[in-house]
Amino acid sequence: MKSLTLKNLYSLVFVIVLFVFMTPGCNRHGNRDKSADAVDTLLSGTDTKRVLREATFLPYWVTTAQFAGYYVAKEKGIYKKYGIDMKIIPYKPFVTSSDLISKGKVDFTALWLSNAIEMKAEGADIVNIAQVSSRSSAMLITKKSSGINSIESMNGKRAGIWSGYELQPKALFKKYKVNVNIIPIGSSNNLFLMGGVDIINANWFDEYHSIINSGYDPEELNIFFYADYGFNFLEDGIYCLTDKLKKDPQLCADFLKATLDGWRYAFAHPDEAVDIVLKYAKEENMAMNKVHQRWMLDRYRDLYLPEGKTEFNNSLSMEDYLFVANVLKEDKLIDKIPEYSQFYQPIIKNR
Repeated sequence: MKSLTLKNLYSLVFVIVLFVFMTPGCNRHGNRDKSADAVDTLLSGTDTKRVLREATFLPYWVTTAQFAGYYVAKEKGIYKKYGIDMKIIPYKPFVTSSDLISKGKVDFTALWLSNAIEMKAEGADIVNIAQVSSRSSAMLITKKSSGINSIESMNGKRAGIWSGYELQPKALFKKYKVNVNIIPIGSSNNLFLMGGVDIINANWFDEYHSIINSGYDPEELNIFFYADYGFNFLEDGIYCLTDKLKKDPQLCADFLKATLDGWRYAFAHPDEAVDIVLKYAKEENMAMNKVHQRWMLDRYRDLYLPEGKTEFNNSLSMEDYLFVANVLKEDKLIDKIPEYSQFYQPIIKNR
């Protein structure tokens, strides 16, 4: 073996440096999440011989970026990488998650905690396998020009509240002993914009941004997050039938892992994720605003991975569960609180 000359040494160093910088996946800028890199690595493999297990998922609302992780996991083949042939069932008005999952027509669904507890109390044998939401996105909005700058000043005013979602605002008004005239509304903000109501229910990721896009500056609005006033009703959890969890825990675990990887990819590639959502929305003949969908996805990142966290929480504490369940019982929406251990059975425990 010949000894290295200075010239040969320089050449060797150059080759090594060139190899490092040409290697795919090298994180030279340090600006990518490790979990996102792991998802990209997952997507790079292929397994054409694997037999896929069929599964279905039902979102509780129309195709939007609030379900981006599921659509991305399907479109990018992440479910297939986990051995799942996933079908996402389009949302249809008057076809409820309760009916479909109770009859075994859907394997997995996303539900807000209050709705799920009510379903369980009414006899639907569902189980929460992951509580991905750890903070309520819901809020009340008033115009500063109205002079309604506190919960107490809402007394005697008109509030536009979504039909079927009166529990949270009613509990808030009761706590602060204010008499508010609740006006049932759908998903439109028009009544608030035209002055028909003084207060409106909204989600941070959706209606709040729509109101801003209607011509209001954030400085012209007052926002009251329910969570800041002691009413942190948790939202998106992932559910299946208890029988499904018992008979096929591996499918449940794989579905959750793939879904979380879908969210990781969506948060790491937001523009691509929004394009994927728009593609599925178009298939349902739905018109979507790309800027609004990007806002929605960014806010979901804030809700799912708050304060710079890189891993999802997934846990439902007994305290959060019993808080919502007791409010439901006090409002006489349920007769008996389902046992926590029967309601929440995490398929993947947090480290």
